[in-house]
Amino acid sequence: MAVAAIGAPTGAWAADGLNGAALGGVWALPFVGMLLSIALFPLLAPHAWEHHQGKIAALWAALTAVPLALTAGTAPTAAALAHTALLDYIPFLLLLLALFTTAGGILIAGNIHGSPAMNALLLAIGAGLASLIGTTGASMVMIRPMIRANDDRKHNTHVFVFFIFLVSNLGGALTPLGDPPLFLGFLRGVDFFWTTTHLAHETLFAAGVVLAVFFVLDTVIYRKENRVPDPTPDRHVRVRGLVNLALIGVIILAILVSAGWKPGVAFTIFGVAVEWQGLLRDLVMVAVTIASMKLTKPVWREANGFSWGPIKEVAKLFAGIFVTMIPVLAMLQAGRDGAFAPLVALVTNADGSANNAAYFWLTGALSSFLDNAPTYLVFFQLAGGDAQALMTQGALTLAAISCGAVFMGANSYIGNAPNFMVYAIARDGGVKMPSFFGYMLWSGAVLIPTFLLVTWVFFRG
Repeated sequence: MAVAAIGAPTGAWAADGLNGAALGGVWALPFVGMLLSIALFPLLAPHAWEHHQGKIAALWAALTAVPLALTAGTAPTAAALAHTALLDYIPFLLLLLALFTTAGGILIAGNIHGSPAMNALLLAIGAGLASLIGTTGASMVMIRPMIRANDDRKHNTHVFVFFIFLVSNLGGALTPLGDPPLFLGFLRGVDFFWTTTHLAHETLFAAGVVLAVFFVLDTVIYRKENRVPDPTPDRHVRVRGLVNLALIGVIILAILVSAGWKPGVAFTIFGVAVEWQGLLRDLVMVAVTIASMKLTKPVWREANGFSWGPIKEVAKLFAGIFVTMIPVLAMLQAGRDGAFAPLVALVTNADGSANNAAYFWLTGALSSFLDNAPTYLVFFQLAGGDAQALMTQGALTLAAISCGAVFMGANSYIGNAPNFMVYAIARDGGVKMPSFFGYMLWSGAVLIPTFLLVTWVFFRG
């Protein structure tokens, strides 16, 4: 039945891959179903999702791969799957694994008192860390010190809402290490430091506005409340597991080397040319992960609440996402000749130039409720998919896509992976976190005006 619905002629396959102009929009249904599953199942059927998310992801992947194999042949389909796995999925997952493992071995021990100035400083530090060890890593490192710092505050919900805004999202925009969408851009050819140089003003502006709002709000609340005695004993603040900082340096070095070193040697694996520098980078990620586990005391990971559950979930879900994206990216590559021509019109001005404000808000709107990594790739491809062109004459468009994907992941609990993790840890620590829609009232009041300012200052042209 699925084959009949999604069927396309064999001519949909060109010599160099999938011809997106020959595909109908129905080929996007598994991708949409995959993303809606991620967005809705944790809210509507959390128990079923927890136990069957891998099966659900596999179902959507099969609804893409099997019809492709039957309509285009097993060999071209296998080649497309191998290309996606070896050049996108595996490098993406190995970077997340290395960052997740090293960040989970860094423990900030001791007690800090959560005054407005100290809270703002912790949020600023966490936002800075997010671009070095990823938004997930920074959230893991900073969330428990933030809980201990504010456990004597009667009204502390806002602290953790702003934590999600700044540490789990906005802070991750300055390097490909910060947030998965940017690393996917790096894998597609965007220079490592392009994000640092081209997103710095937007990131500092947005984060600065949000941090300023937090400081004013926290100051008002702090002055009015009667604080209870601090339940956390005073101890000197110490950072454990510093060897992991050195290992994060190894990760950064490996990525920089892979971007700048071009020996011209490639290995053919399942018909896919894997360049030596990319293979070496991926092997370094594996080595760093093993070294972090060997060199970090288990008690420090236990104190951080470290477990392999989140990375296993990412591996399952992104396997489904990357497979279902194959025909979607091909259709986007077709531009005005493809099924997504109306979307092309939305992000294109009358004179044919890119509407950067539309790119920012459309990428952001989808990233608010769907996973921001595939959303980034969708609009990256919609803008032409040529990294060299986008980094130069299309720099403002690429900046709009990047900022939309990273910034607006903060608009809901499900917009970015660390958001719900912070929610769960904070609630477990006794914080009265807002509901799904309660959180969106916060993001609507704080973030939407901020993003309107970002649009007016940076993307209105």
